[in-house]
Amino acid sequence: MRTDPYFWESPCAQRYLINRPPGRVPPPPVEQGAPAWVASVGAVSSGEQYVRLTVQGTGEETVVVEGLTVRVAGKRSPLAWNDFAMGYPGVGCGGDVPKRSFSVALDAARPAVVPEAGDRDFPFKVSESDPEVYYISADASAYDVSWYLELKWSSGSRSGTLALDDRGRPFRTSGNNGRPAHEFPLGGDGWVPEGTTTLDE
Repeated sequence: MRTDPYFWESPCAQRYLINRPPGRVPPPPVEQGAPAWVASVGAVSSGEQYVRLTVQGTGEETVVVEGLTVRVAGKRSPLAWNDFAMGYPGVGCGGDVPKRSFSVALDAARPAVVPEAGDRDFPFKVSESDPEVYYISADASAYDVSWYLELKWSSGSRSGTLALDDRGRPFRTSGNNGRPAHEFPLGGDGWVPEGTTTLDE
């Protein structure tokens, strides 16, 4: 079982809230460097968070993944921090919608994992030689939400539930409405207000 809480659907889709002025925030990382970058500046996923789950059996027996449940560990007012967009304006930011995609509306009274249009819902079967990868898009607008997932599984007479989080801590996603937004121009030397960069600069 592998959980990637800092997977990016596309570079330009990812945003983070940081409790620092722009002059004290380093340039945006590449996706592989996101976990270390997030930790170094205390960033929180802004508006949306993409989580990639890789599920694989450990033996010859087939494991049935029965479903995913959202557990909310805390819900507060959105963070009043600065908002920073990843990627660079004017640079290609395309991304394909991956298979096995699900969404979670964290603002809901009872958030649930819902398959994206065209995708089927649980259960799924996995084995040691046939893993499954699930992509979870969780969005928040009205709250700062701490949350995690529980994966229910069964294999023959055995069954259980796994808690999925960010290395022992809940995932955290906060709404960003009205927050000062910033972007980092390609070739630039600092963050600027979002929307002020022109492609011929």
